[in-house]
Amino acid sequence: MTHPYRTHTCGALTAAATGHTVRLSGWVHRKRDHGGVLFVDLRDHYGITQVVADSDSPALPLLEAVRLESVITIEGEVKARNAATVNPNLATGEIEVFARAVTVLSRAEELPMPVAGEQEYPEDIRLKYRFLDLRRETLHANIVTRTKIIRDMRNRMEEAGFTEYSTPILTASSPEGARDFLVPSRIHPGKFYALPQAPQQYKQLLMVAGFDRYFQIAPCFRDEDPRADRLPGEFYQLDLEMSFVTQEEVWETMEPVIGQVFEAFAQGKSVTPVGQFRRIPHAQAMLDYGSDKPDLRNPLIIRDVSSEFTQSGFGLFEKIVGSGGVVRAIPAPNTAEKSRKFFDEMNDWARAEGHAGLGYVTRKAGEFGGPIAKNHGPEKMAALYDTLGLGPDDGLFFAAGKEEQAGKLAGLARTRVADTLGLIDKDRFELAWIVDFPFYEWDEDNKKVDFAHNPFSMPQGGMEALEGSDPLSIKAFQYDLVCNGYEIASGSIRNQSPELMVKAFELVGLSKADVEERFGGLYRAFQYGAPPHGGMAAGVDRIVMLLCGVQNLREISLFPMNQRAEDLLMGAPTPAEPKQLRELHMRVVEPVKPAAVSTSKLVAPDAG
Repeated sequence: MTHPYRTHTCGALTAAATGHTVRLSGWVHRKRDHGGVLFVDLRDHYGITQVVADSDSPALPLLEAVRLESVITIEGEVKARNAATVNPNLATGEIEVFARAVTVLSRAEELPMPVAGEQEYPEDIRLKYRFLDLRRETLHANIVTRTKIIRDMRNRMEEAGFTEYSTPILTASSPEGARDFLVPSRIHPGKFYALPQAPQQYKQLLMVAGFDRYFQIAPCFRDEDPRADRLPGEFYQLDLEMSFVTQEEVWETMEPVIGQVFEAFAQGKSVTPVGQFRRIPHAQAMLDYGSDKPDLRNPLIIRDVSSEFTQSGFGLFEKIVGSGGVVRAIPAPNTAEKSRKFFDEMNDWARAEGHAGLGYVTRKAGEFGGPIAKNHGPEKMAALYDTLGLGPDDGLFFAAGKEEQAGKLAGLARTRVADTLGLIDKDRFELAWIVDFPFYEWDEDNKKVDFAHNPFSMPQGGMEALEGSDPLSIKAFQYDLVCNGYEIASGSIRNQSPELMVKAFELVGLSKADVEERFGGLYRAFQYGAPPHGGMAAGVDRIVMLLCGVQNLREISLFPMNQRAEDLLMGAPTPAEPKQLRELHMRVVEPVKPAAVSTSKLVAPDAG
């Protein structure tokens, strides 16, 4: 045994090593004192080995005194456990090591949070002591799984003929739909670089430069508010671009890559077979599911029933439809035995979400209940049920109002009803393409047309559509890949024509000069022979989150920030030193604080 720390890892020993003298190093995971016999679980990256010390062992006093999570080296003899004490849940469960000697390499202070076990603990403590949090079994395993998934992605991309290229981190601002992180330039006072929201322009330039199939696991930076499926600051995506392709070829190329990654890490869950990903037009997705990232494990389908209420005894719906609004119906199957409380709670939930409410009809053994059914009439209601294919014990919810608001509420209600009724199959990954996204949308705040998604996409119909159609009717060669209610990839066929590019931006109020100033590199490149090209970017973090079966990206990320975009471990962000600011020709302007309200002239009301 020449190595000073270990002859084996803590996950390597089996019954074949019985009788051997070994040396192991790791962290003290657990200790159990059985009256003169001490059992210590010694843990390293690879696993856990049970160490035993009794009164015959000179290591006993030191092992009794050392705190949990201290780092130690033990030397001892491998012994076979008897049949009653074999632990089938451990790779080393057939053996234990009788400790003859122990060396403490690093003593641990009293822990601010437990490592052994998976109990919940406050997030601020977990993030401040992330190095301890990362020792916990599930999080540690998630990070290992993440690296394996990324390696698998790389291998499959290379097998599909892609080559990995790295694009710059310091770049120019790009309109990717979020705020940039700006980096001040010391050499060019008053000017700023931007961290890339995505390598969009660079990967298109690579296609113009003659590289046929590009990919990279790209870091991206967006100054966005955090949420469960989006970390603040930075994220990673499987970024790719292809030359001389149609969107169908992009789908046919990437469906096996993404599908097989899911199959490799699904842990027994079923995955939509490669070649069978549905292709759902955006407009249909918004109507049927109330979302452009639908969870297709949910069997419920939303239906527009506005025409049923153009003339109705239920005046509210008739009024909404008559003023240009819509009524969307969400089925609630087999709810005859549900109490009125279930339906009322759904209505209360809709109001808590900021909506006017969620109407409903109950039905039991063919008998309708509720004010909507009573006022609409049983015959009309029965005809509506027949149209929707509903049965005698099915309930029905209604979302009514302006189309966008009613559609959003219907989508949220579809998810909540299915989740409450246990209709979602949690043991499968359902993947589909959402296609034919609108190219433009109406910006209500600024009262103008704006790009709905990627401004570099190719509009369907080309220049003819841009010059002769209502901008809001134009669709793009743009597509998303969705899985279980999450958008996991987004892409498009790109607009590689300088004339088309200028025209597309003119419709949102930018001139040719604006295009040349903001996107000069891409605009110039398109004038020197640009191939038709397209691609997509898949969210690595979201894919890992889904495959690890967690609900928050912080559970699959090494050192995430908190919900206030603070790094509690490193203490970022921090103020810059005065010397740093001087070198950058900058000064900090503190936010204006609201003026304090003076109470000197406040007089108590007259009591008389």
